[in-house]
Amino acid sequence: MTYPANVLSVMIASPSDLPQARDAVEEAISSWNVAHSRNRQIVLLPWRWEDNAVPTLGDRPQALINAQGVDQSDIVFALFGSRLGSPTGEAISGTVEEIERAEQQGKHVHVYFSNGPLPNDVDVDQLAAVRDFKNALLKKGLLGEFSTPNELSHEVWKAIEFDLAQLALGMPNTPKPTAGVDLLVQPRDAREPKELSRQGKQQYTTRRWLEITNKGGKDAENVRVEVANPDAGLVLAGSDDGPATIHREQMRKFPIVMMFGAGQPIVRVLWTEDGKEESKEFHVG
Repeated sequence: MTYPANVLSVMIASPSDLPQARDAVEEAISSWNVAHSRNRQIVLLPWRWEDNAVPTLGDRPQALINAQGVDQSDIVFALFGSRLGSPTGEAISGTVEEIERAEQQGKHVHVYFSNGPLPNDVDVDQLAAVRDFKNALLKKGLLGEFSTPNELSHEVWKAIEFDLAQLALGMPNTPKPTAGVDLLVQPRDAREPKELSRQGKQQYTTRRWLEITNKGGKDAENVRVEVANPDAGLVLAGSDDGPATIHREQMRKFPIVMMFGAGQPIVRVLWTEDGKEESKEFHVG
């Protein structure tokens, strides 16, 4: 079943040496959604540049990632292991640029450093750059650490709950139905098989109908449909059951036949609302 929800974009940022950690963050977000989305009417959408960035030209790559990922996000998780990343021309690495941009925009930013075992082929210069950046960040806020993907998942859940408490989203806005009758008329058709031709080929016919939906907050009683422009070639092909009632948020089908004609086919729908006769014309061509 569908349900209204507040939707938050969560960006996962890191250099290329932490694929398992990035997966752990996304899996933590997914498990949080399964546990809480319906009851709390909140959905978290993970965003990773390698999966979600749209290839396009017109600016430097990091600027395009910023526009698609950072600028559209509500929460940013940034991870570091043994690499800081490559310079972008604007910052010492892409991940650092994403952190700085998100911070400037007032996003909720969480930075975690891995204290797990270092790889055998560790780049000592990159490792030193990570440590220097970490020391610089310590002067600006609180940092997190993790040694395993499971530990990181636990930290992500904690951060999500902290952010949601700060955001205080409240109930999502849902469109309210119109107080009275609000009819929508849409033409539909379906191609259906009929008998075979003399040559044994399948022949088809087109069935046509009007779908009349009451999107309003009151029932439409005594509903009738008339052809407002007979020259257009539209013919009502309904039964003789008489006027219908279309309850609020209900849809009824009215069969029609389209023949050769001139002009736009128009129908007039008439109904009774609070004891008063109402009508409205709809183009159904």
